[in-house]
Amino acid sequence: MSKFDSIRPYHDSEVHEVLQSFHRHPMIQALLQFTFPEKSSEEIKAIIDECHSIFDFQSKVIYKSVHKIMEKSTDGFSTSGFDDLERNKPYFYLSNHRDIILDTSFINVALYDHELIMTASAIGDNLVKKSFLMALAKLNRSFLVERSLTPREMLLSSKKLSEYLQFLLSENQSIWMAQREGRTKDGSDKTQQGVLKMAAMARGEQTALNYLKSLNIRPVAISYEFDPTDILKVPELIAKSEDTTYVKSNNEDFNSILRGALGSKKRIHIAAGKLSATTFDEIEALDLSENDKLQELAKRIDKEIYRIYKLWPSNYVAYDLYYQTDRFARTYTERDKRSFERRFERRVDPSSEIARESFLLMYANPVINKLKSIEQTT
Repeated sequence: MSKFDSIRPYHDSEVHEVLQSFHRHPMIQALLQFTFPEKSSEEIKAIIDECHSIFDFQSKVIYKSVHKIMEKSTDGFSTSGFDDLERNKPYFYLSNHRDIILDTSFINVALYDHELIMTASAIGDNLVKKSFLMALAKLNRSFLVERSLTPREMLLSSKKLSEYLQFLLSENQSIWMAQREGRTKDGSDKTQQGVLKMAAMARGEQTALNYLKSLNIRPVAISYEFDPTDILKVPELIAKSEDTTYVKSNNEDFNSILRGALGSKKRIHIAAGKLSATTFDEIEALDLSENDKLQELAKRIDKEIYRIYKLWPSNYVAYDLYYQTDRFARTYTERDKRSFERRFERRVDPSSEIARESFLLMYANPVINKLKSIEQTT
């Protein structure tokens, strides 16, 4: 028994048997029928029978599922930066996070299309409590990040997770992980120092910066022109602004997964960035504590994410509406503005100033962050 058994995805040797059991589950049947609407039950079963590894399942089923989602709920999917990556080299993709399932699914489509190594992807165990979701996650090479632990349990779990990341990379397996715990609800993407600290726990005698330098970290920015779960995020933002505890409703995460998959997103862009080796050396040379060095690295990662983040008309419209200006009017058409205003009016209670501000900032913050980043550079 491996010490990673409690968090790892399925081994290839387990995939066929798991699929034979779970493909009959109503929700997985719904996914398969959505993916292959023109095929009979017998033809779909034949596809499942051909899956003897995670790669088989990803390439024969999930890749096509994601393309079907794109076809039905987007107006286009584009990428940048992936041509600069080396084939057969594992990377640690540290990404901003908008959608529970689709962020990593879209990134893996980009990697597959560029003939790069697809990722093992982190997912909170709180998101896969339903048996079919757990099976789908592990079939799609997701590994678990354990939540709701005592401080001592969290320390042990973080160390195990760090060692597992090290193991994956040593096995020539790329990794996807969000830059922070949970999705960014307010549109302001910031890397948590704790994520970097966890990743460095397996460093042994090396310094944290030198060890992280060896992990081939690549910042990734994913941007949706429209977030289909935008209005679902507002209550939590309101609670935060009022300094009250937000309690999720039953099935809230599952509803977010469904809304994220099926709701309109308009255009999507994924950009792969880079961190030069000198970045780590420069930070290592600073007269700072290790924690402060990790915080500085987090800022450098954020700066790269802001640089490569694709801004859409919706972001610029939201900025201008929030600040009551026409600063970015040249970046969008009247049709773009009306489309966003209709979405805003349909989804936000006009009597709630907090809801109004939260919704607008969700889309405006990527512009604000990019502007601040440019100002700090000049």
